[in-house]
Amino acid sequence: MIPNFLVTHSGGFHADEVLSSVILTRLFPQARVVRSRAPEWITPGADRIIYDVGGKYDAAERIFDHHQRGAPLRDDGQPFSSFGLIWKHYGRDYLTAVGLPEAHIEAVHASFDASFVLPVDLVDNGAISPAVAGPLAGLTLPALLETLKPVFDETDPAADDRCFHGALAIARSFVEAKIAQSAAKLRAESLVYQAIKDAGEGRVLELRMGMPFRPAIVKAGADHLLFVVHPREKDWCLTGIRRADEGFELRADLPAAWAGLTDGDLEVACGVKGASFCHNGRFIAAAKTREAALAMAELAVREATAGQ
Repeated sequence: MIPNFLVTHSGGFHADEVLSSVILTRLFPQARVVRSRAPEWITPGADRIIYDVGGKYDAAERIFDHHQRGAPLRDDGQPFSSFGLIWKHYGRDYLTAVGLPEAHIEAVHASFDASFVLPVDLVDNGAISPAVAGPLAGLTLPALLETLKPVFDETDPAADDRCFHGALAIARSFVEAKIAQSAAKLRAESLVYQAIKDAGEGRVLELRMGMPFRPAIVKAGADHLLFVVHPREKDWCLTGIRRADEGFELRADLPAAWAGLTDGDLEVACGVKGASFCHNGRFIAAAKTREAALAMAELAVREATAGQ
């Protein structure tokens, strides 16, 4: 039965039930969000989904709490929050609803769970602290969503619900953007694979537009590639390839003589007409034409492989 009510607890809100609400309100837009701890609302019924309240986890009864003894755990022993439970049971339907191809649903469901849902679950259960982010602790998504709560001396009795719905709108933007990025990476993979095949044994990968490329390069085992060239709105980009997901070390840096130069100075330094910019960090450069970008790439390859 399609629910008429999406029931979560009243009072102060946290990231897990806000993000759960993002998923459920997309799937059941006709349902009303009810924030209450009243027994008549948190008792399971055919007309409702109850989450983050109720003291029970029973998917058949559509109640998804995690605060009780014997709270549900993932297969690896890590705890669920209500967000993890809702994503487990409704995430695939959500991905279908937002238009993902069926072939991509399992991959995006798993990647979103690992990179977005699980951290929220762990923070909500106290299994990790936002403090692990160091000076960025206050800028983690759970922390930022909690800053949207009413201040302690707010006198408007409707403030809690008003702020909850404000947080829900913001959280929705992050969920939709994250999933859109994950879906885009999968669409990009086939394009990058074909470009790798076209490049053969060359050290420069040319793409027909800017797109996520490193995951596909790694999956393809294309360890010989050093640089990527692709068009932008009004020019062409030459960029390095990071060695690892974490950190900024590249397989090869752009030439040191180009660092921080632009336009005529860069043209003189590299000898390529149309060269227009090289970042001081030597991880990205630009040129006015495809020919200039490819010429710069070949020079960068030559310097990076000299003596090999």
